[in-house]
Amino acid sequence: MIKMQVIGNLGKDCTVNTVNGRNVINFTVAHTEKYKDSQGNNQEKTTWVDCAYWTDRTAVAPYLVKGTQVFAEGAPEVRSFTRNDGTAGASLSMRVREVQLLGRKGENGGGGFSDNNNSAAPQRQESGAPASIDDMSDDLPF
Repeated sequence: MIKMQVIGNLGKDCTVNTVNGRNVINFTVAHTEKYKDSQGNNQEKTTWVDCAYWTDRTAVAPYLVKGTQVFAEGAPEVRSFTRNDGTAGASLSMRVREVQLLGRKGENGGGGFSDNNNSAAPQRQESGAPASIDDMSDDLPF
């Protein structure tokens, strides 16, 4: 099995489609890395990942909007294509198994929503603050 993980911001709002009776949520994640080149100049490199999340759990879709930071995990797929000018190109995509909202720019802390099959992630309280360790002690499996 090959597994891919990406943390980044959504480039646009997601779309929800039905294909052959199954729901798919499509979104694009931009991951930007900052580094210094050999001359010591600051550089940035952004990698775009097209994501397809095949799920009946479409309740997450309204939260997958442009600018939202997400963690996505799944299987990578590379797609080859020919550009209009005849040159070869490739794009990176992922078949998502899990997605977690991490927040939006300007927010303190994460979104508290996890859409995976076996997560027991702490949820945000009404005040917007993350649940404390004391509040979660009854939920710990050990």
